[in-house]
Amino acid sequence: MTGSDGYPSFTLAYVPGVTPGKWVRTWNNRLPEVPLTLIQVSAAEAAGVVRDRDADAALLRLPTDRTGLHAIPLYTETTVVVVPKDHLVATAEEVCADDLADDIVLQPRDDTLDWEQPPGRPAIERPATTADAIELVAAGVGLLVVPQSLARLHHRKDLAYRPVTDVQQSRVALSWLEEETTDLMEQFIGIVRGRTVNSTRGRQPASPPAKRKRPAGDGNKAAVRKSAGGNRRLGSGTPNSRKRGKPRRRS
Repeated sequence: MTGSDGYPSFTLAYVPGVTPGKWVRTWNNRLPEVPLTLIQVSAAEAAGVVRDRDADAALLRLPTDRTGLHAIPLYTETTVVVVPKDHLVATAEEVCADDLADDIVLQPRDDTLDWEQPPGRPAIERPATTADAIELVAAGVGLLVVPQSLARLHHRKDLAYRPVTDVQQSRVALSWLEEETTDLMEQFIGIVRGRTVNSTRGRQPASPPAKRKRPAGDGNKAAVRKSAGGNRRLGSGTPNSRKRGKPRRRS
């Protein structure tokens, strides 16, 4: 992407809970002349901002509509249940879906987990956002099952969260337009994949230096010198092959 001043730039969208900071720092170290702009978007908007070219790439959650997009899965998040601190679940190290069967489990409209069958009992109404659902958990209305990064993002002192071992998990991916794999995009792909600055991926191998031509006479001299030197080394430590003359008599 080119900025309004005509210079190259890179815009990265990311969804709540995803923390691109370490990759941004690496970018700034490697490409200080190319500004990287971050924009936070909702999970539902992430793919759209890339298609509309409002961002060069997005860190989003799968599954999503990937029509016209590349997507590289980066990592999978632990799923947790957010509960009031005095809830029985807060005393456990981890729980399974059956442990939540008797509880109301809230499912906000921006939920990113691809549920076939959500755990617990459904609420009468769905909260609009995860932030709204957190408020309802604090009020004792129900529990909330989310990726761990969202539980951390909305953490409160009066709430706790514990891993849920047998439910859907959220995958975070890097996504960009199929026809827009630019040099800057390749640079960012390399950064998120942990490639070093000296990685040769995507680069053309350097051409070997041209050999210097020697004058015809020099080549023969070099061959003679090499041959002579070789004979001396091979002869080192062996008896001299020249014939010796007869010893002189002493007078």
